Amino acid sequence: MRGHNFRELKIWQKARELVKTVYEATKSYPQSEVYGLQGQSRRAVVSIAANIAEGSGKGTNKDFSNFLNIAKGSLFELETLIILGCDLGYLSVEVHNSLTNQSQELEKMIISFQNQLV
Repeated sequence: MRGHNFRELKIWQKARELVKTVYEATKSYPQSEVYGLQGQSRRAVVSIAANIAEGSGKGTNKDFSNFLNIAKGSLFELETLIILGCDLGYLSVEVHNSLTNQSQELEKMIISFQNQLV
């Protein structure tokens, strides 16, 4: 396996952008959601970037791909939390759509990158 510097990976850079966007979008959630939807959304989005970075340091492409699968799982969790945030009136439809588009774009990028690892 050739080494991967996570800072140079477009998937990590995109995940980092998504972290900032989700933190901004969820900062207006009510105090009652600090340990609920707000906190869980933030943990999920951080997990995406963190698993990409952690996987890049593993010894094999197979190991890296496993961490990318975990990142995708966190991405799907985030998409669910975005839907719920909109359902509960915490996110506008516009913000919901923007976050969903960004997360789906990242999902495609991760899948494409995984296919290159094989």
